[in-house]
Amino acid sequence: MDEKADLTDVLEQAIPEDIIEFGMIPEMVGRLPVIATLGALDVDALVDILTKPRNALCKQYQRFFEMDNAELEFTQDALQALASKALTRDTGARALRAITEELMMDLMYQLPEEPKPGNYVITRDIVEGRASLATAARHIRKESA
Repeated sequence: MDEKADLTDVLEQAIPEDIIEFGMIPEMVGRLPVIATLGALDVDALVDILTKPRNALCKQYQRFFEMDNAELEFTQDALQALASKALTRDTGARALRAITEELMMDLMYQLPEEPKPGNYVITRDIVEGRASLATAARHIRKESA
């Protein structure tokens, strides 16, 4: 079994006496009505963090692109790859912003000069560095006059 999962399982079983034995004073433990533990994040949880909240990171970037008359899409594989990279940094959800900013920085600077309107698709290959961000511009829609 995974070492992080083992630690999470042990922490979930903590009782007030364990906390007192660890060194916290009994008066403080008596004033805490609930003991809550946090489990380690997995890839699925990190993908949810990237996409589900109202102000999710992916939604923020999509809004930035909308301001420049462009659409941005992340494939499911790309989201999984971003989450996997965040897990390797071992800093939890904080790594998601750093990794996404590293990925999107060049494209964000190039976006104002790109033909409008545009559609950009971020794939696993782009996240893992096997393809350039220039390939994110899958197709540019042409509008007639």
